[in-house]
Amino acid sequence: MDPYEVQGPPSDPEPSPPLTSRSRRARLLLAGIALALFAAMLAAKLLDSAGVQQTALFYVGIPAVIALTVILTARPRSAVGTALATTTVGLALAGPLLDEGVVCLVIAAPLFYGLAALIGVVVNNAKDRPRRTLAAAPLLLVLLAEGVGGFSLLPRDDAGTATVVVQATPEEVAAALAAPPEYGDFEAPFLRAVPFPEPVSATGAGLAVGDERHVTFTPRRSLGIDAPTTPRSMSLRVVRSQVSDAGGHLRLDVTADTTLARWMDLHAADVTWVAAGPGRTRVAWTLEYTRTFDPSWYFGPIQHYATGLASEYLIETFAAPAERAAR
Repeated sequence: MDPYEVQGPPSDPEPSPPLTSRSRRARLLLAGIALALFAAMLAAKLLDSAGVQQTALFYVGIPAVIALTVILTARPRSAVGTALATTTVGLALAGPLLDEGVVCLVIAAPLFYGLAALIGVVVNNAKDRPRRTLAAAPLLLVLLAEGVGGFSLLPRDDAGTATVVVQATPEEVAAALAAPPEYGDFEAPFLRAVPFPEPVSATGAGLAVGDERHVTFTPRRSLGIDAPTTPRSMSLRVVRSQVSDAGGHLRLDVTADTTLARWMDLHAADVTWVAAGPGRTRVAWTLEYTRTFDPSWYFGPIQHYATGLASEYLIETFAAPAERAAR
């Protein structure tokens, strides 16, 4: 290069390539997801401050907010897929930010995914079938209304029942019921899959009216950031007792409960046992409760099924020492 050659001005840097449609779509999608999660968290805080965090407004409204915000702001290629992906992120953040427990998230997750997918399908079909889309709006409003002002599609009072034939006499069953139980692990797959509180130990004995039981459960482990574990327990008192050589009936009222209070209002346990042949006794256990969560069409069947399994677990817990005594 000639050292005396006059150099021209430096050339301008090469311009950045324009955003492709895929890049713009990705940015819109990311913005939509962030906006949806912010709107969902804000709605959750407002519902919690209003005291309606256990209503359908929470468990139906929150996934609706997530799905609609993403679909209407980001305009993704697949509304259903994006709504489900965003719901997954929202559920992952819900525990630490909302101080929820594992049980609540596991049980509510299918409801969140189902509502998000349903709204995605409705929005996808809105252009081709607008009338059907409008027809779905009243249904969503009915689902949202459950729990507000006491409205419920299904009765709130329910009971879970189980009946098991125990290889022991009625006297041996009564003796086992009168003694403090030794709790074991859950055997039902549903109770093992969902991290329900498990009884650890119990104090108190007797079958006479006024006798009490105090049961300690595994502590509540919140997903909140730096949240300590919370002890859980339940106290019961015998309010009705009929015991004979042929069988008996026992009713225990729940006097205090920090175990299931966030899940249901458990009232009482009824136990009936009657001779079912030589060395055999038919034991029936019933747990009476009031459902406190909505929507009823989702939480109602789940709570009924779970309390039925819990009743069976309690029968087997007291049947074990009775059958050992029989042997």
